Amino acid sequence: MTTDDWVQTLGAGTLLGIAGGAIALLLFLIMYLRVHAFLALVVVSLLTAFAARIPADSVVPTLIGGFGTTLGSVALLVGLGAILGRLVEVSGGAQSLTDALIRRFGERRAPLALGVSSLVFGFPIFFDAGLVVMLPIVFAVARRLGGGVLRYGLPAAGAFSVMHVFVPPHPGPVAATELLGADVGLVIAFGLLIAIPTWYVTSYLFGLSVGKQLVLPVPTLLSGGPREEDREDPPNPGTVVALLLLPLVMIFTNTGLDAARAAGWVDGEASWFQVARALGSTPVALLVAVLVASFVLGPRKEVVEKLVDSALAPVCAVILITGAGGMFGAVLRAGGIGGALSDGLADLGLPVFVAGFVIAAALRVAQGSATVALTTAAGLVQPVVQAGGFSAVELAAIVLALAAGSVIASHVNDSGFWLVGNLMGMDVRTTLLTWTVMETTIGLMGFGLAGVLFLLG
Repeated sequence: MTTDDWVQTLGAGTLLGIAGGAIALLLFLIMYLRVHAFLALVVVSLLTAFAARIPADSVVPTLIGGFGTTLGSVALLVGLGAILGRLVEVSGGAQSLTDALIRRFGERRAPLALGVSSLVFGFPIFFDAGLVVMLPIVFAVARRLGGGVLRYGLPAAGAFSVMHVFVPPHPGPVAATELLGADVGLVIAFGLLIAIPTWYVTSYLFGLSVGKQLVLPVPTLLSGGPREEDREDPPNPGTVVALLLLPLVMIFTNTGLDAARAAGWVDGEASWFQVARALGSTPVALLVAVLVASFVLGPRKEVVEKLVDSALAPVCAVILITGAGGMFGAVLRAGGIGGALSDGLADLGLPVFVAGFVIAAALRVAQGSATVALTTAAGLVQPVVQAGGFSAVELAAIVLALAAGSVIASHVNDSGFWLVGNLMGMDVRTTLLTWTVMETTIGLMGFGLAGVLFLLG
């Protein structure tokens, strides 16, 4: 029997109890028994699958499916991003760009400069890809200026997060926009109107505040370890910026082609279109950037090979832990835990604007994925929205309220939680105190601003 044919017979209360117990056990194993996060996630995922009565012959396929799906999107991005970061770091390019940023914006405004750059990059680029491209520069600035990694890393990570959750062409808001019949142009415009001030308060100011209280050392993950050589002729900042922009331009072109297909401007079945979309996919774009960087920045062939090896080894744990986080989320979804929670909340009789936010937030907490939470919540409120006679502005506000709910409380069942925590060298407790709190404030402030927009609409 597959999970598609299986019907969950446990009640909503039992399922929520299983979810709560699984999360508590996971935190206990990692934080108190000091079990490695990868092993703890696999063990808890397995126990949760049996507790939720997923058919025994489907348990292992569910675990492997969740693990493999997450790795398929994360492993290539993190691996290629680590190589690119290592090449930029060892060549002196990161230091060169860091010096240019400091000269242009000053030392005090370096976190602001990094955050604004991440907002720009985050418009067309998905969260994972943008983060692994930007973090080597963030780390270089943090090493140069001091003050720990959080002062610089949280504003950058928060910028990618707000763009990913609020602004099309990212998949969550695009799907919600289509399901609810909102105008994509208004969602983009109002999404930016909400995302930018939300980032400034919840990520930039919060990052500065937390960075003063928690001064964490700058990780060496994406640079592959300490620098092994210095070059007397480091690349100029323009070359480094061009290398970082290369994959972003390719990905943005890919996004633009897809939008043109959806608008009927180009033939989506044409061979040239399919080839262009393949070349503009995120893994291919990063691969091209790595190959170009190897030629432009790499001093010698044997040195490049050594640098690639040194870049990949440290990120293996990050990749495996992130994949295991995806496994845990997949088990929660397959067990019907998220669906049971959303069904119960849908019957509360709340106004659709508030109900959508609450349902999306509950789904996010229950199963981890912001995109899944946003898309599922939009599907659940779709009949009510379509019968409500809302204006175009109100529809856009409802989409953004759902988006705000979907970003709340990133925790141990979210692969992004493990990605950010491990890349920035944080333990689970510190990640909960920083990243989880920041994501929650992003959701709450975004919901408040969407509420103002809904009332004015």
